[in-house]
Amino acid sequence: MPSARPARLACVTAAAALAVAGLGVPSSSAAGTAVTAPSAGVGLAQASSAESEGYPRQHVLDEPPADSSDASLRLGLTAYDQIAPLLNDLQRRSQRVSAEVIGQTVTGRELYLVTLTAPESAAESRQQDQMRERILHQPDQAAKDRDLARNYKTPIFINNNIHGNEWEGTDAALRLIEDYATSNDPAVVQTLQQSRIYVVVSMNPDGRHGNTRANASGFDLNRDFITATQPEVVAVRDALVDTQPLVMLDLHGYVNGTLIEPTTPPHGENYEYDLFIKHAYPNGLGMEQAVLDLGFTVEDDGVNPPQIPFRDWAEGWDDWPPIFTPQYAAFHGAVAHTIEVPLRVNNSSYNRPEEELQRRAAINTDIAHAAMESSISYLQEHRGELLADQIEIFRRGVTGADPLEVTDELFPEIGPEDVYLTEYPRAYVIPVGDGQRSAPAAARLVDHLIANGVEVRTTRVPVTLDGQTHPAGSYLVDLHQGKRGLANTILGAGTDISDRVDAMYDISGWSLGLLWGADVATIPQDGRMPRAGSAIEAAAPTGQVTGTGDLLLHLDDPNDLAALNHFARSDVVPEWLDDGTVLIPEEAADQARATAESFGVTLTPAPDGASGTPVGHEFVVAAAAPSTEVWALQEMGFEVREVNATVLNDGFDYSQVDALYVSTSAVSWSSLEDPARNDMTSFLRNGGGFVGRGLHGTDLNAELDLLDVTLERGRSDGNGVVAVDNAETAISAGATPHSFVYSPAWFTELGEDVTVDQHYAGDDVLVSGHWAGTAEEGGQDAAAGQPLIVSGADYDGAAVLFGSEPLFRAHPKGQFALVGRALFWSSLQD
Repeated sequence: MPSARPARLACVTAAAALAVAGLGVPSSSAAGTAVTAPSAGVGLAQASSAESEGYPRQHVLDEPPADSSDASLRLGLTAYDQIAPLLNDLQRRSQRVSAEVIGQTVTGRELYLVTLTAPESAAESRQQDQMRERILHQPDQAAKDRDLARNYKTPIFINNNIHGNEWEGTDAALRLIEDYATSNDPAVVQTLQQSRIYVVVSMNPDGRHGNTRANASGFDLNRDFITATQPEVVAVRDALVDTQPLVMLDLHGYVNGTLIEPTTPPHGENYEYDLFIKHAYPNGLGMEQAVLDLGFTVEDDGVNPPQIPFRDWAEGWDDWPPIFTPQYAAFHGAVAHTIEVPLRVNNSSYNRPEEELQRRAAINTDIAHAAMESSISYLQEHRGELLADQIEIFRRGVTGADPLEVTDELFPEIGPEDVYLTEYPRAYVIPVGDGQRSAPAAARLVDHLIANGVEVRTTRVPVTLDGQTHPAGSYLVDLHQGKRGLANTILGAGTDISDRVDAMYDISGWSLGLLWGADVATIPQDGRMPRAGSAIEAAAPTGQVTGTGDLLLHLDDPNDLAALNHFARSDVVPEWLDDGTVLIPEEAADQARATAESFGVTLTPAPDGASGTPVGHEFVVAAAAPSTEVWALQEMGFEVREVNATVLNDGFDYSQVDALYVSTSAVSWSSLEDPARNDMTSFLRNGGGFVGRGLHGTDLNAELDLLDVTLERGRSDGNGVVAVDNAETAISAGATPHSFVYSPAWFTELGEDVTVDQHYAGDDVLVSGHWAGTAEEGGQDAAAGQPLIVSGADYDGAAVLFGSEPLFRAHPKGQFALVGRALFWSSLQD
């Protein structure tokens, strides 16, 4: 089900004018008054009565009990439990500081957003909100409004500690907050009169406390921004949407010397890159100088000079995928940077003597603070240009203007390798009704677009595209809007860039339009636009039951699997049919209607006389899998029991398990003792299912003598969206014609009893991403037409093997159902 969205922040965003001049102090009386620290007792209590109106909007933060086990303490840094008391104290002392809770982590720790700005009345804050809306939705008008240019408070957004064991950004931010709360420096006072500084103090406090890169669910939060599965990401995403900063920093570690973006090619093809790099490179140079001015040296401190990948590297640190926080923020008009401070204190370095760790952490904190201060200075010095250029981003979107090629007229470091342009379609249509493959998938996609700030409307007339007519009420995403770049990133197919660069930093393909399971149609640039209503706030409910008697549930979406698992653990006894659909008996009509409404799924009349295998209990999966895949299995409603070799060797009880899922080396044949091997073999021969993914799943399959296949592996650095063909089997019938691969694989030398459920397309295998090399080198041509999902059953058990990545980082949601169906199928064979 879609994640509930927290209450939106009543904050500003950014913007201003194409040729604005004289960006002075805002004319409002509060913003124009010099700010000094209030006397004791003033601020917190008075401001809290204002609720979310005006600034300061101060809240007494709950203060956790002291925790001496916090990993930050060994570094001489601030423990999570110490942050709230510090912020509460600053709120009491200064009306420049507002602290709000914007969300909670998986374990319930609070995420703090601090806003630094001069006081504003409620009316002045509403004016800021109105200006932000005009900037985004009426950019032509906003660009001509000199009052807006003078009075708009330009925002900068600083995100810290997204990787829990990259600590120092948090401490630098706390120093910054205290400085700006108390300083009488005229430059600070002017900055707070003209700007808002938004600071996420720690985005990953669970990881900060526990000395882990990932959050408590095992997700790398800096790979989750276009998918937003985790609550921490949802909170920061919403804050970015609401504040729409001009400049954004994301503080990380550790690269020595300090790494300061902008990046190498390839550059995000849906950016207005000429406007982005115009500021990103000069701001990067300014941060570099600020770091150098600290005076740290290799000889005395072990600190190398900073490096800017755009200038210093050929490739390998790119801003192509939208999964990283800064790369995502750029779609909201921000000039955004990752900063990697230099001296490693995590992983094996965490075991160094405390004195050395604290020396390193102090240097890193100084460097992070210098980057923050330098970027704030850049914002102040170039606020007119920054505002003008952000509004130009939105103007191009609203008017449908062509992107402009970035040239070396800006600075000589730009070359043809930096040019990545997009030909935008006119619009996208997400159909409803019988022409839509999956109603819950379509609703999820629409709600996701809206949550990301993309405008979605509904058509008032039928729309015919490529010979297919979609009914009135279908969803329309007009790319003549300010956030067209993000809309196209989410819905577009993307591009195969295999021949443009040799090396990529991370994934290269991600299309939600192709991978999330909904049908999405395209209106070409010269196509006719249908009449449509106003922007909607959410997709329409999708759950419904049509007809009477026995009902049929198609398993096309994670919600469909979740509904099946809900039925199975209730008093309803669903029946698995041979074609991979599920029959819900007529006597469960009331439960069927309630479940359809709750999960947003559709139940239709079952064929006359249909019957199948009963599924009458909670389905339990024993999984040796990454945390992200476990999360995806749980999203489909499976009860998951994580296993590894130790658990199995200690004597695992298979009696309550239906299927075994293996995709990591946590369970291998060589790691199992004889009793554990016998237990597993007996489980499978007695009807337990087996689903394996990739090398580890296939290797275990071979030792268990299940499917007679050989796994062939392509280039390990290949990844992206691939075209596939599906067989009409219980596992893959009706699946999407696209899937996702990472370190691609396929199957050869199939035994006569092995069924091919899905295979790569015969040509044009890679739709978008990076998968280089000849066929002999494991390039995409070697995979053409080869099996990608295979299955079979015999005396030793039933198994399904995947060469694809259907649960990758819980991202390709339209592929989840393939795994769900495979789990049920493999456990229900005779």
